[in-house]
Amino acid sequence: MILSPSLLSSDFSRLADELAALEAAGLKWVHWDVMDGAFVPNITFGAPVIKACRKKSGLFFDVHLMIDNPGRYVGEFARAGADLICVHAEAETHLERTVSLIRTCGAKAAVALNPHTPLDVVEYLLPQLDMVLVMSVNPGFGGQSFIPFSTDKVRRLKSMIDACGSAALIQVDGGVSLANTRELVQAGADVLVSGSAFFGAPPLDERLRLFQAAARGEDVGS
Repeated sequence: MILSPSLLSSDFSRLADELAALEAAGLKWVHWDVMDGAFVPNITFGAPVIKACRKKSGLFFDVHLMIDNPGRYVGEFARAGADLICVHAEAETHLERTVSLIRTCGAKAAVALNPHTPLDVVEYLLPQLDMVLVMSVNPGFGGQSFIPFSTDKVRRLKSMIDACGSAALIQVDGGVSLANTRELVQAGADVLVSGSAFFGAPPLDERLRLFQAAARGEDVGS
């Protein structure tokens, strides 16, 4: 299980310090929630912030574009230092074109699905994808409660990926906590995004250890 802490729950005034703390705690990935105030009601940060932080961090930058027509900005985020770029199926008319563009720009390609979006939207793209993100809350804000049917969605997606021989990872974002980590990993999740449940309970190295233990099925509480 890869844990990708969401910077949405970090201290925006000291992002470089937060990234350094994540590295020091043993994290390998970090999740950037890019919001435009149109596709989702919130606004966060853009490519210039990621570019500035890229110079300060060796973490794998997992960049989640919650924006309209994300294909327009793929090149900009790739140049800013995104290692993986994830676009929403609901936000892009020509999804295959955008996935191909991400790969052409040198980043790993991922597609996110909102809770109500069926899995068949990405069925034919699975061989081209490095990851599929199952949203387990409606995107736009941190601190929301996990939507229970998301676990079954992960399980069905895992079967689809195995059936077509894809190497795509499954990521889950929204309401992920120690309490549901084991269930999600058993269902097939490879990468878990956690915001408030991770940053809200320091120290970070101990929190990472607890998530890893929960993934193994150990009783760690919530």
